[in-house]
Formats: sequence, structure tokens, C-alpha cells
Amino acid sequence: MIAPDPWPPPGLSAPARRALAGAGMGIPQQLAAHTEKEILALHGLGPKALGPLRAALTAARLSFTQEMK
Repeated sequence: MIAPDPWPPPGLSAPARRALAGAGMGIPQQLAAHTEKEILALHGLGPKALGPLRAALTAARLSFTQEMK
């Protein structure tokens, strides 16, 4: 059996991990329901967090929701 990828992904700061937990994003599917802009609006999450988050979503065969124009 293959172990699931760790969540939150490695490489995130403690404030970023707390922000995800506080926003109820305990699994990649919950993160994928949001746009990058929404994630960056969370206190504790900055542009440096997007790399590990994108990688985690890609590993789960997911992606951020696209913004509506």
C-alpha cells in the first residue's frame, strides 16, 4: 500500500499551516475548491507558500479553482 502524501505539504511555514487548518483545509480536495487569490488572502499565507501547495495539488491530481472573469 502506498502512503498518502503528507498534509499539509512539507516546506510550508508554521503560520501557513495554521492558516490552512484555521480555514478548514485539512485535505488537498478542500484546498482545490479555492482560487490562488483566495488562498493568498488568508493571513499567514504568502506567495512562497504557493509552490508547495501547487506541488501537493499536482501530486493529488488536482489544481486550484480558476478565477471567473
